[in-house]
Amino acid sequence: MPPYLLGLRLGGRRVLVVGGGRVAQRRVPALLAAGADVVLVAPEITPSLEDLVTPSAPSAGKAAAGTLTWERRPYRKGDCRDAWLVQAVSDDAKVNAAVAAEAEAARVWCVRADDADASPAWTPASGRVGETTVGVLAGGDPRRAAGIRDAVVDGLRDATLEARHSRHKPVGVALVGGGPGDPGLITVRGRQLLAQADVVVTDRLAPRELLDELPADVEVIDAAKIPYGRTVTQERINDYLVEHVRQGRFVVRLKGGDPFVFGRGAEEVLHCARHGIPVTVVPGITSAVAVPSAAGIPVTHRGVSQEFHVVSAHVAPDDPASTVDWPGLGRSQGTLVLLMAVERVTLIAEALMRYGRSPDTPVAVVQEGTLPGQRALTATLGTVADEMSAAGVRPPAIVVVGDVVNVAREIDMIRADLGRDP
Repeated sequence: MPPYLLGLRLGGRRVLVVGGGRVAQRRVPALLAAGADVVLVAPEITPSLEDLVTPSAPSAGKAAAGTLTWERRPYRKGDCRDAWLVQAVSDDAKVNAAVAAEAEAARVWCVRADDADASPAWTPASGRVGETTVGVLAGGDPRRAAGIRDAVVDGLRDATLEARHSRHKPVGVALVGGGPGDPGLITVRGRQLLAQADVVVTDRLAPRELLDELPADVEVIDAAKIPYGRTVTQERINDYLVEHVRQGRFVVRLKGGDPFVFGRGAEEVLHCARHGIPVTVVPGITSAVAVPSAAGIPVTHRGVSQEFHVVSAHVAPDDPASTVDWPGLGRSQGTLVLLMAVERVTLIAEALMRYGRSPDTPVAVVQEGTLPGQRALTATLGTVADEMSAAGVRPPAIVVVGDVVNVAREIDMIRADLGRDP
C-alpha cells in the first residue's frame, strides 16, 4: 500500500529525536530549518549536533529558526509526551522499537531509521530550490529516492524543469554575474533567471554558450565592448534596460564575472532606480579570483601573502585619470591581481619596480581563464612585458604579481615528480 505524502509545518512544534549519531546529524538541521523545537535525547551526540544546541538564552537571530535542546541521557518512557513528531534514530534497535511503540500508543507519527518495514512513517529524500520543496519516496529504498530527488532538484536549479511563464515570473531587470567564462560557473540563481528572460542584454565576456539554451523567442541584445573595436555605449545599454521593461518584458543583464567588480553594474542599477524599475542583483564569481585559481595560483597563502589587491589597469599609472595608488602597491608585499592590463603591462611593471617591487618578483599571466583556450605563462616583473609580447598574449588575460606564483610552481613540480617513473 503506497504511503500518503504530507508536508508538515513544524514551526514552534515539539519534535523528539532519540539518538545522536550520523542519522540524527542529517535529520536535525532540516527540522530546525522548518522551525521545530527539537528535543534531542542521547547520552552522546556528534560535534556537529552539539554546535547546533540552542544556548539557554537564545539570541534574537535564532528566533526565526527552530531550537535544539539536548538531554544528555538515554531514552526513557514518557519522552514522546507532547511531541508532534518522533524520530527514532539511535544505534540500538531495541531502543528504536520502544520509542516507536510509545509513539504508536500516543498516536504520534514516528520515523524509525533502522527498519523501514516496521516504521509507521518514512522521511522522504528532500531538496529545496527557492520556494519549491521536493520530496521523494521510493518504496523504502533511500538510495533510489535520493537519486530521483537529485535529478529533479538539478532540473529545477538549471531551470530545465521550470516553466518560463509561470505565475511567479520575475519583473524588472536581473543583473546577473555570469562568472569568469566557463558556463558551468554561473550561479544557480543566475541560471534560473536567465531561463525566464524575455530579453537578454549580454556582454562580450559573459558565458555566451548559455545563450544557445534560450528559447527561440528570447531577444538577445549584444552589448559588447570590444577593446579598440566596436563598442555599445553604457548610456545605450542603460536605455535598453528601461525600454524593454516598460514594454512588460523581463530583462536579464548578463555580465562577465561579478557585476559590481569593474562591471559598471552599479551604474545600471542607479539608472533603473531613477526610472522606478526594480532590479535583482545576482552576484557572480569574479575573474579576479577565479582565473588565478583555475591556473593553480592562490591569491593568498599562509606565510606568503596575507592580502591581495584587485586593480583595474585600463589606464596607465602615469595617466591623470588613474586613481590607483601605484606607489603604495609598489611598497606592498601583497598579491596584485591586474585586470585589463595587457596593453599597459610595460608601464605597469616599470611603475611597480620604480616604487619598490623587485624585478625578480614572480608574475603569472593567464589568458582566457576557465575557457577551453586557457593558457598561462610565468615570468618576473622585469621580463613579463617581453615574454607576453613574444607569446602573443591578448585580452582577456589576468596578470598576477607576487610570491604566490611560486606556490603554483611548487605544486606543478610536485605533480611532475610524482608522475615520473621510478
